[in-house]
Amino acid sequence: MPGQSRFDQLEPLLERVSKPIQYVGGELNSQVKDWECGGPHTVRWALMYPDAYEVGLPNQGVMILYEVLNERADALAERTYAVWPDLEKLMRQHDVPQLTVDGHRAVRDFDVFGLSFPTELNYTNMLTALDLAGIPLHSADRGDDDPIVLIGGHASFNPEPVADFVDAVVVGDGEEAVLAITDIIRDWKASGRPGGRQEVLLRLARTGGVYIPAFYTVSYDDEGFIADIAVRADLADDGVPDTVSKHTVMDLDAWPYPKQPLVPLAESVHERMSVEIFRGCTRGCRFCQAGMITRPVRERSITGIGEMVERGLAATGYEEVGLLSLSSADHSEIADITKGLADRYDGTQTGLSLPSTRVDAFNIDLANELTRNGRRSGLTFAPEGGSERIRRVINKMVSEDDLIRTVTAAYEAGWRQVKLYFMCGLPTETDEDVLQIADLAKRVIEAGRQVSGRRDIRCTVSIGGFVPKPHTPFQWAAQLSAPGTDARLRKLRDAIRSDRRYGSAIGFRYHDGEPGIVEGLLSRGDRRVGRVIEAVWRDGGRFDGWSEHFSYERWMRCADDALAGTGVDVDWYTIRERFEGEILPWDHLDSGLDKAWLWDDWQDALDEREQDDCRWTPCFDCGVCPELNLDIEIGPTGKKLLPLTVLGSGREAMLERQS
Repeated sequence: MPGQSRFDQLEPLLERVSKPIQYVGGELNSQVKDWECGGPHTVRWALMYPDAYEVGLPNQGVMILYEVLNERADALAERTYAVWPDLEKLMRQHDVPQLTVDGHRAVRDFDVFGLSFPTELNYTNMLTALDLAGIPLHSADRGDDDPIVLIGGHASFNPEPVADFVDAVVVGDGEEAVLAITDIIRDWKASGRPGGRQEVLLRLARTGGVYIPAFYTVSYDDEGFIADIAVRADLADDGVPDTVSKHTVMDLDAWPYPKQPLVPLAESVHERMSVEIFRGCTRGCRFCQAGMITRPVRERSITGIGEMVERGLAATGYEEVGLLSLSSADHSEIADITKGLADRYDGTQTGLSLPSTRVDAFNIDLANELTRNGRRSGLTFAPEGGSERIRRVINKMVSEDDLIRTVTAAYEAGWRQVKLYFMCGLPTETDEDVLQIADLAKRVIEAGRQVSGRRDIRCTVSIGGFVPKPHTPFQWAAQLSAPGTDARLRKLRDAIRSDRRYGSAIGFRYHDGEPGIVEGLLSRGDRRVGRVIEAVWRDGGRFDGWSEHFSYERWMRCADDALAGTGVDVDWYTIRERFEGEILPWDHLDSGLDKAWLWDDWQDALDEREQDDCRWTPCFDCGVCPELNLDIEIGPTGKKLLPLTVLGSGREAMLERQS
């Protein structure tokens, strides 16, 4: 019977797999609603972060949607995550389908199977989940009884590589979108499901904010380029839009989620309670897809942040609060936020953290507020480029002197370690640009030793390969080949180790170039890449974001076979530079950014010209605000955080609450 728990089938398998706790559910603040909670027209969502539990459970996006949907009386939402290969094998042997972790219900029983993709390397995990669930891999093969397979997340800004596998795509913020989708499905169910699957997908498409890939055709010219992306001829008069627009939630204070954050049963990648303090970024870093596609900037108020922190700590028992955003120190009231929170929780075990800080937004006063309770972890900064020239190209307006002044202040204030993040393979980059990372790291160590008078100063250089992303000025850029990336990283490693005065004080962490090429294939691919993903999955590809499971040889072999006869190959999708008039696979998905402005900014990059942050300067016509009828929402609000009477723990806290 649909909606029944299948835990009795799963439980006997768990003693035979690693980390069985990740499959049992029952986390603090999780929910299991009655299957018929909203009557016969209840809309049921199975939400998936398509990676392992330890990565997926802390994800804010899934956690928010889970709570937003479960607040509705006529809807329910449960979670599911990717199962490790050991359990997948047993599930297939014993005919156990993909289940949720909340009610252990079969995913195929739900109305919507919603997946959030922050990265393209999770695509093969989606195919595993579909197959385990008993849902046909291809949308064209699904019937009225199959769930609507819907995806979102940053990777959904180019969903074309998985267009054959998904029914619907939400581009942009999900909070309001999932509620609107729920209304449409509920009304369709209540009216007797007229027109079946096709009709409900049409109703979603007509909103202009849900992309249905099957309703569009893509044609190619003789050289392999996209010739046209258009609404299917038979749907031309059915209200299906030529372009689909992203969703943008403007008033973050009206969406203070998650109110009851989930607390994992097993160790996870983030052991903290997190609050998103603002969304969007206008710094204009040309490589940064997240900064481009989440415009405009929308700040949560200082009082809204305080309320979320207070409620979240009470609901979870965590002792660390992460203040999240793309650049948290850029919040217009960050000084008041950190001081207000530090005052509130002074004398407790509650710590505050900013996961990453821009060099030019950091100051010691801010850092001291974050560490007032005595916790002092390493500081992370992201110069991104090794030379000032390359930082002009990527619009990362940070000078070497800025960085040295910042880390000097940190070392002088008592820090002993900093982490610096860079990229390799940026447009116009040369070996010399990368080798300057070694010189910069040595200057950092020397500055730290001088101001601290100590020899135990450390600096870790972390470097990854650059992958061009859609809806950025670098969407036209050629990607550096895997051998080219590896060669530059070897030269950098040798340069760091060559000087014995500093080599032992500089840690060096890097990712080789091969996973970046696969990510590049998936991030800028078109529908033809779908056959590569399926071939890799059928060949055993799973968990491609994990180095121990990733196989470059498998991806290249499957790509050669799947793309044979198409006139295109992996190099065509990755190391080829695009031309101005080229139709890009995502051109019919509107992020608000004007394509002509992106091209002009790409030309500015090639000319090493920087672009200002439009929060503090006149609008430079990226297109988002007029296109979407939105505006930047920032403070200061003039409000302050009021002090709280901080309660102790255990029996004393309980008695004080009751008094």
